[in-house]
Amino acid sequence: MTDRTDHALLDLGDGRQLERFGAVVLDRPCPAAAWHMAGDPEAWATADARFDRGGDGVGAWTTIGEALAPWQVELAGLAFELRLTDSGQVGVFPEQVPTWRWLQDRVTGADGMVPDRPPDVLNLFAYTGGSTLAAAAGGAAVVHVDAARSAVAWARRNADLGGLGDAPIRWIADDALDFVRRERRRGRRYDGVVLDPPSYGHGTGGRAWHLESDLAELLEACAALLAPGPAFLVLSVHTPKLGPGRLAEQLREAVGSGGGGSVEVDDLRMEVVGGQRVTLGAVARWSR
Repeated sequence: MTDRTDHALLDLGDGRQLERFGAVVLDRPCPAAAWHMAGDPEAWATADARFDRGGDGVGAWTTIGEALAPWQVELAGLAFELRLTDSGQVGVFPEQVPTWRWLQDRVTGADGMVPDRPPDVLNLFAYTGGSTLAAAAGGAAVVHVDAARSAVAWARRNADLGGLGDAPIRWIADDALDFVRRERRRGRRYDGVVLDPPSYGHGTGGRAWHLESDLAELLEACAALLAPGPAFLVLSVHTPKLGPGRLAEQLREAVGSGGGGSVEVDDLRMEVVGGQRVTLGAVARWSR
């Protein structure tokens, strides 16, 4: 994985973030920046597009000049197609780059993962495929699961863009918990499981997902899929109520006292050009 990253956090202020993705500058809401003051007010006038959300929760983009067509960037050596979506997202979360690097270090065998075969990795709530691509680029065989068919198709385009179109990746549109339950009944095992669940959402078939009430069951089911020997379980969230300590506790409870291994935690953060930092979530990584 290379160090090239076509992204920079240019400024924070008044609950918003100013970011550059490749040549495109975006002004978007960022609740974590509510207490930050803009360091360079003039820089905000350079935005190519701004996203605002109304009182009814519905948001919309305002572009400066012509509408922005999908464009491509590279983050940590991985290729992504970006586009302006109705949710205000663009198709990538740069704060996940350290997790992608950690994944690639694990699956390449740098930590003695699996010496005689490609490790099998399951990526749940996989969105546009950052963790999938990182693991596949490291030589893993990956099962990529997301409930939205559009997200799965987007992730496949990203794989093609980065030269990973022929990598051993299974692309599956399915509800995460339903899929994990079926894999458990089949007796399937994985060397690593990665999940980045939303606070709220809907799976295939309209299943409602609530992080605080449903996470424990999903983690327990994921832990049951882990192969004996070297294995890992990575959990990241963007929910303020679940900080690093709570995530570590959830992983330990899921694996159980007989699972062994250790847990490391960190914030999901970005640093502004010039020094400010903003915390956007948390990540916990269990491994043995």
